Parts: sequence; structure tokens; C-alpha cells
Amino acid sequence: MSETAFDIVVVGGGPGGYVAAIRAAQLGLKTAVVEREHLGGICLNWGCIPTKALLRTADGYRMMRHASDLGLAADNVRFDIDKVVKRSRAVAGQLSKGVAHLLKKNKVTVFDGHARLQGGGKLSVTKDDKPVADLTAEHIILATGARARILPGMEPDGKLVWTYKEAMVPASMPKSLLVIGSGAIGIEFASFFHEMGADTTVVEVMDRILPVEDPEISTFARKSFEKQGLTLHTSTQVTALEKGEDSVTCTLEGKDGKTRQITVDRVIVAVGIVGNVEDIGLENTKVEVDRTHVTTDDWCRTAEPGVYAIGDLTGPPWLAHKASHEGVACVEAIAGVEGVHPLDTRRIPACTYCHPQIASVGLTEEQAKEAGHEVRVGRFPFIGNGKAIALGDSEGLVKTVFDADTGELLGAHMIGAEVTELIQGYAVAMTLETTEAELMHTVFPHPTLSEMMHESVLDAYGRAVHF
Repeated sequence: MSETAFDIVVVGGGPGGYVAAIRAAQLGLKTAVVEREHLGGICLNWGCIPTKALLRTADGYRMMRHASDLGLAADNVRFDIDKVVKRSRAVAGQLSKGVAHLLKKNKVTVFDGHARLQGGGKLSVTKDDKPVADLTAEHIILATGARARILPGMEPDGKLVWTYKEAMVPASMPKSLLVIGSGAIGIEFASFFHEMGADTTVVEVMDRILPVEDPEISTFARKSFEKQGLTLHTSTQVTALEKGEDSVTCTLEGKDGKTRQITVDRVIVAVGIVGNVEDIGLENTKVEVDRTHVTTDDWCRTAEPGVYAIGDLTGPPWLAHKASHEGVACVEAIAGVEGVHPLDTRRIPACTYCHPQIASVGLTEEQAKEAGHEVRVGRFPFIGNGKAIALGDSEGLVKTVFDADTGELLGAHMIGAEVTELIQGYAVAMTLETTEAELMHTVFPHPTLSEMMHESVLDAYGRAVHF
């Protein structure tokens, strides 16, 4: 074991940690990363990336089942769940190796082990309770991420009750499934298993699914999901799980106090996350924790001098791209890069990769009004777009919210085919502080789905052409 000095040590090699480390190295700082499991973190290994691989399979399976709509024939369509899972894991593995290559390329030292703060800019690293190294650094960035929240009485057992990890590697496809929670994670898994043939039910304690989205988009999504055959229960909580040999009987209670029971093969618990704040030595520092998440200022600084925190370990939104940009901003501020500014979380796009896809950025119509804005709202349906009709995917909506006085784009909300790719156009517009005038005068190519973004802006000002 050796004592090693660095300018910056990053604890955690996820999308926040490894990006922060690479940027620090680019700026000439001697940098190390300590990672106890897999480079790339949960997102790359057990979250964002492998779930998208699964959902890609579901998309293909759905298209094959509806091949006749396109004048094609695909008979006896089936899938091999082992191969589906194997492909998903291979995608994650390939990218994890890529992160290791990037860190090596940028001369970032990687320590395989568990880091604990010792105070005074010191950390100890252990592996399997054996010492690996003692590190010192003027700046320490905590990027330990988060894990699934566990509800009392609904603890995952890896067989009948799953977290996202078990849901990504099913040994067989369940015939029926209950998903607890209708946020992005819950809805994505519900969409995947439903598309692959499982009778899927979603339970949400709030009064609507996807509760952080614009209510109009939530309502649209609910109608679409129910039309597909998903069962959705809102204003409902799961009060008990009774496990059988190969099934779970779930007790559901509505806000009226009435209960019902359903029996399913498997249950997925997707009710949020808790920060990984345990056993990292916070007690040796002045770092403050609020409801399992580390408290920071706009520059990611904690109450302990020289200690910073980024990503899911800190406040919302809990998104990989937010973590990456936080890491860059944090490091550039440490290095004194000219022009760096804190991350504006209002301009961070959010995406849900269900079918139909959902994407948003900025304020909802409701939030804009609550903030005191007089608003102009534009809408354009996918059914009015030639490309969407040609794709055979014409169910969707683009909604834009503007300040009526200044023309500032306050928010954009979309549901439909490929909206997770389209939303970045509005994110760029908000970053550039674009008004409706610039968006109206921007030429959008034809025929594309992006034309709907233009038409929604036009509609907010009574100028929509194609609807």
C-alpha cells in the first residue's frame, strides 16, 4: 500500500465521475478515480444503456408483429429471452471497456476499490477489506451515485420481487407483472415487458402517471398506454405483498380506502432512489446530508472545504447527463476556467424511452403560470405530420410554452416517435435564449418529424399552417 498525492480524486466512476476526471486531466490536473464496482456506473452497466438495448428489442418485436401494416409478412414471430438479455449485457460491457480506455488515454489513475474520506483531504481505499492505497488531494469530488429506494415490506428477493437489476436479466419472461411506480424507470420497464407479452399493471400513488411531466402529456400517455393494453392504477398504493411459490399476491388500496388484490408472476419496485452516502467517511467531514442526498451549492461545493459532490448523490434531476455536465462545471470552476457558470437545471432535457417516447425541457404550462408568467401555448399533433404518417407512427403531440410578453421559450413537452432525439432542438434554443421570432424564422427540413416543432411554435402565435 502506498500514499499517493493528486490534485483531484473522484470517488465513483459513473457518468458524473469519469467525465469529471477526464475534464480535470484535460486541464492539466493530476487526477485519480476510485471505483468499487464497474466503470461507467449504474447508468452504463445497469441503467440507461442496457435498458435502451432491451427497449430496442421491444421496438423490433412490435414492428415485426405489425409487419402487415407496412405490406410485409413476418410469420411465427418469437423471441429468445436469453439472447435478448445477452445482447443487452454485451452492449453494457462494450461501453464499460470504452470508459476504461478513455481514462487510460487521458492518463487518469484508476483505483479499484472502496474509498472513505478521512478528513483533511485524505482518503483510504480498500478492496475486500484489504488496504489498497492512502490518497491525498486538494480537491475531492464525490460521485457515488444512488440506488433503488426500497419500501418496507416490499424488499426485493431477486426472484419474485425485483429492482431494476433483476428486471434487466430475467431468466424467463413472466406472464404477468406489477410495476410499483410510474416514473421514467417504472414506465420503461412496463413498456418493455408489455411489448414482450407480459400482462402488465402499473400502480402510482400520485393522481397521474409520469407525475413530473406536463399534465397534458401525462394524460395523453395514459390514453395511449391503456389503448395498448396496459393496466394503470393512479391514486393507489400497494399495501402488502404475499409471496407464493412462483407468484405474488398484491393488495392495492385506492385513496377512497377500498382495496383489491391481484396476483402476478413478478413485481418490479421502481419508487425512486436514495443516495449512496453510507460508509464513505462523511462523519469525518462537515458534509451535510438531506434525505440521503448530499447538500451542495451552485458550484457543487459541500460544507467541507475541498470536498464536492455531483450527480445522483446530490439533488434532482437525477439524470446521467446532468451528472456529466455538473462534473465538468465543478472541475472547470476548480481550475479557474474563464466563463464557466453553474448548471441551470431548468434547461436539462428529460427523456422516457417507452412507446410512445416522452421528452421535455423547461417549465410545464402549470409551472409557468405558477411562476407568474402569462403564457402562450402551442400544440401540434403527429397526425398532421407527413413523416409521422409515412412511418406509420402518427400518435403523438408537441407542446410549447412561451412567455406572452417576451417571447421566451419557457418549456417544451413531447410525446411520440423519436421525441427523445427531437427535444435537444428546444434545449439548444433555451440555452441560446431564443425567442419565438428566431424559431419561426428557422427553416426545418421536409419531410421530417422536426417540422412539428416549428408548427407548435407557430400555433402558439396563431400561425400554424398544417393543422
